[in-house]
This record gives sequence, structure tokens and C-alpha cells, in this order.
Amino acid sequence: MSDAAQPTAAEVRAAAEAIKTALDRHLAAVERRSGEDDPAVYEAFNQLAAAAEVYDELLYDRYDEVTPFEIPGAEDALPPYAGPEEPNAISVLIRRDYAVAEPQRLLAQAQRVEAAEYELVGAADDEGAGTVPGALGILFGEFEPDEIASRHKEFGLEEGDSTLWVTAADEPAEPGEWLEAPFEQVDPQRVVCRFDVSAVFDEDVSDGIDEEDELEFDGISDEDEDLESLDADR
Repeated sequence: MSDAAQPTAAEVRAAAEAIKTALDRHLAAVERRSGEDDPAVYEAFNQLAAAAEVYDELLYDRYDEVTPFEIPGAEDALPPYAGPEEPNAISVLIRRDYAVAEPQRLLAQAQRVEAAEYELVGAADDEGAGTVPGALGILFGEFEPDEIASRHKEFGLEEGDSTLWVTAADEPAEPGEWLEAPFEQVDPQRVVCRFDVSAVFDEDVSDGIDEEDELEFDGISDEDEDLESLDADR
């Protein structure tokens, strides 16, 4: 950024004062809160987050410094629930991320599934289990997502973040109504609850026992466990 475009010291100071004001408003809203999902607290939280973001940007642009804290923005928090008190229907939205850690293991598992189906139907896809996209299609077509999640190591996958949202609806959707765009038009105010799993939340420190030691203590190694799982499938 050029010097002409940099914020002035007065602008940075004004942004700092805005944070102080937003902090006072947030504390006052918390002290007066009427319940767990008080809209006034939610609004004050968003105002504080916005003020902090502006200050952080100006501080960096002017002085090449950052703040030692981070306040999540409004997009990171759900608004208070405003759906029906007694929902007639719910939708469960699930996202699970995986890294393809061992492509050869993934391909081998898909080839086993494909070979078993070939014996039954007498036809096989020459390219299906020979590529990673084809193998993923075979495995996710054969196993339920929950089984994939519980056996992900067997399939050469490594777990990433996951989230589950339960949203309320007035009536069940018509069959086939949302299949073209299943995750669009989600109203955040109708989210009954959500559950997030992420490595950024895992701050527990082991008590001096690493994973390898723990597996040896159990009398089985990770490799042996995987081989036994593969044998059990035969």
C-alpha cells in the first residue's frame, strides 16, 4: 500500500476508541441479557467484532502491527433461533472433510468391492476402481457415510473438519424438491443446534504417551489393526 493510501494516525486512534465503545456496549448488553439467545447481546457481539476487524486492519496498514486477540465475525456465529417452537420436520446437514492420505489403500479397497460385485453381476467397470475418483465413487456407493467415518483409515483417508447442523422446518420437503441444490437457502435462524469437530479445537496435550507407545501398550500396532480389519472383510 502506498503512503498516500495509508490510514492516518488519527484514523487508527478513532478505530481504537470505537472498540472501547463497542466493548462497553457489549458488556452492558450481557449484564442486561434476558435469556441465552438475547438478540441485544448478539447485535452487540457483531458490533464488537466489526469494530475489532476495522481496528486490526488499520493498525496493520499504518504500523505493520496486529492485535493479540481475534474476535470471530458475525458470519462465524449463528443468530438466535427464530424457528417454530414445535417443528413438524427437521433437516440434518452434514459435512465431513477427508484427505486422501493413502491412494493405493483406497484403490485396493475399491477393487475388492468391485471384484465382489463382478462375481455377482458378471460385469466390471474397467476404469472404476483404477482411479481415485472412481474408487471414491465405488466406496461411497457401497458404504454408508457413518461407516466410512468409522473406518476411514481402512480406506486410506485422513479425517479433517466436520460439522452437523439440525434445522427446523414447518413441513417436510416434497420428494425431490431440494436435490438439485441441497445446501442452499439454509436459514441460520432455523438452526436448532450444530456440532463442529476441528483440529483447531484439539488443544489437549498427551501425558507423555505418544500414539505409538499407546498402541504397543494395547498389544497391537496400527499396521496390525488395519490388516486384521482387511482380513475380517474377506
